[in-house]
Amino acid sequence: MGIAVSPSIDNAAASFIAKQGKILINNQWTNSASGKTFHTYNPATGEVLATVAEGDREDIDRAVKAARKAFESGPWRNMTSSERGKLVWRLADLLEKHTEEFATLESLDNGKPLTVARVADVPLAVDIFRYMAGWSTKIEGNTIPISVPYAPGAKFLAYTQREPVGVVGQIIPWNFPLLMAAWKLAPALATGCTVVLKPAEQTPLSALRLGELIVEAGFPEGVVNIVTGFGETAGAALASHWDVDKVAFTGSTEVGKLIVAASAGNLKKVTLELGGKSPNIVFADSDLSTAIPNAASAIFFNHGQCCCAGSRLYVEKSIFDKVVEGVSEHASKIKVGPGLDPETQMGPLVSQEQLERVCNYMDIGAKEGAKAVVGGKRKGDKGYFVEPTVLVNTNPKMKVVQEEIFGPVVTALPFKDIDDVIAQGNDTSYGLAAGVWTKDISKAHRVASALKAGTVWINCYNIFDAAMPFGGYKQSGWGREMGHDVLELYTQKKAVCTML
Repeated sequence: MGIAVSPSIDNAAASFIAKQGKILINNQWTNSASGKTFHTYNPATGEVLATVAEGDREDIDRAVKAARKAFESGPWRNMTSSERGKLVWRLADLLEKHTEEFATLESLDNGKPLTVARVADVPLAVDIFRYMAGWSTKIEGNTIPISVPYAPGAKFLAYTQREPVGVVGQIIPWNFPLLMAAWKLAPALATGCTVVLKPAEQTPLSALRLGELIVEAGFPEGVVNIVTGFGETAGAALASHWDVDKVAFTGSTEVGKLIVAASAGNLKKVTLELGGKSPNIVFADSDLSTAIPNAASAIFFNHGQCCCAGSRLYVEKSIFDKVVEGVSEHASKIKVGPGLDPETQMGPLVSQEQLERVCNYMDIGAKEGAKAVVGGKRKGDKGYFVEPTVLVNTNPKMKVVQEEIFGPVVTALPFKDIDDVIAQGNDTSYGLAAGVWTKDISKAHRVASALKAGTVWINCYNIFDAAMPFGGYKQSGWGREMGHDVLELYTQKKAVCTML
């Protein structure tokens, strides 16, 4: 996309990056209406990585019109559910075939280790497409026996059917660019919706390459449209567009609230997967040989840039020092470096803005009295690297405990008993996820039941599956991704009643 790239990276990824990114509307790749472009940056170096089209309101309007036409009168509308499912499955096959290319794009664009993208991001994206492809033929209604008091003796046939909600605007984040695109696209396509997808401006490359595969797979014109651009322009235009029937957003809670406000004009349906400040709870009777490394992984995976990261570590008082020491030791041994380095275990943060945000929070924590057992500062002076950080001497009122940092920074706090940790765990405006570590299964389920979180992992963390719903309580969002539950969010129910 306009720059020279290292010959050491995957050849297909290098060839794709060398092109200038365009917008996908009606299966045609086009420049933005304004002709504007913008740069994306390699977070490992801070240097320009690619150049892509800067879409704006006019481009969103063109994309929505294409999606509307495809939904109302195009071949997509007349396809059988089986035909739709086969197309979604074909897309999964194509994506799997290009695993190395997509893993490379994710690593270059986001900074994450290539080794992780290769075994997690891409396979999970493939899996959600295949899972949802199977659901396309299994979306059913019900027959309803009804009694109408004011029509004695009359006979009726009443039934329900599920229909696609229509044109869907989807806005995805930069922390898992490909996977979040898959989480959004797969259920929308399986249910028969059409889509305008707006990838994060920091990480548009895998979405654009996925668009090429969507065309190659044979999806009809206008079914999937991809507009790159900025949130405050393209994203805002999509959320407020009068002819969009639903908007699905993954990102920060602050932006989620703006999405809700923008969507009010035509009362479009809204689903939100937002921020988190997830408690990860370690009891004294847990298997520490498992709990400690997993507590470290819960926060340091994907550089802490996970909405469900275990960023508040609660440890029973009697083992607090031991667990903190263990997690800190793991943190100190993490190999931080460029994502393409096969030895790298944690890459850079995604952008200069994110680097400044995380460093600012570490400074705030220090001023509030928190102590960094390990880490606590930027790493190096090139790229957006931050040291894996463990903070102690924290209390529930500190900003670093209450607010989402979205980086490799964990706050460790002791607790005395079950009631204490449940109260502390729920003392947050978020409710996305939580972890519980104990050998006492009764205790584990008691705590899981009491925690106000959409997902609770017991003796594990960051376990995701296409069949398991994911979403939040409180200000962590509305609705669920994945599983059977997500189908309800992309369909609407119609009741039909016939007098016999």
